[in-house]
Amino acid sequence: MRTGFPIALPGQTIGLLGGSFDPAHAGHVLISKVALRRLGLDRVWWLVSPGNPLKTRGPSPIQQRIRTARQLTHDPRIIITDIEARLGLRKTADTLQALVLHYPGVRFVWLMGSDNLVQFHHWDRWRQIAQTVPMAVMARPGSRLAARRSVAARVLQSHQFPEFRAAQIARAQAPAWAFLNLPMSGLSSTAIRRKDAS
Repeated sequence: MRTGFPIALPGQTIGLLGGSFDPAHAGHVLISKVALRRLGLDRVWWLVSPGNPLKTRGPSPIQQRIRTARQLTHDPRIIITDIEARLGLRKTADTLQALVLHYPGVRFVWLMGSDNLVQFHHWDRWRQIAQTVPMAVMARPGSRLAARRSVAARVLQSHQFPEFRAAQIARAQAPAWAFLNLPMSGLSSTAIRRKDAS
């Protein structure tokens, strides 16, 4: 494995939480800890993105965002990584393909908030993403109902695991996904940036 890349061994299950993390906050930690516990994951990797193609405003410098994320999380199972920047990638479909290639035998699960599932069908090659790795959708305030009625949820309905079987998706063949209810955190990076600006 290349220098600077996270370590993962065949047979391990790794949750992938992508985003700009601008800034990282307690909601990201909550999602990660729930995923570790409820999905039986060995690790969660925070994929600190060079930039989100769906956002018009560019993020803060990546090293600053990584530093802030590392200061926030103290669980050794949560790994902060700039692997997308190291690979020269910005789109989730490309990142997942590269990770599956670079880590043979490792089982990845894509983690996303229910707010992201609402607009998932606008992501580049979203169907390919769903076919590449299983997904866990984490409930977020104000988007649970919209997520359940979203285009992607309807298209992928036959591949949804009931919540009580969510721990099985880490070892399931994609497409497979589960919706996880969890304690609500109203924190968002956008709200934190607005507060800091004012």
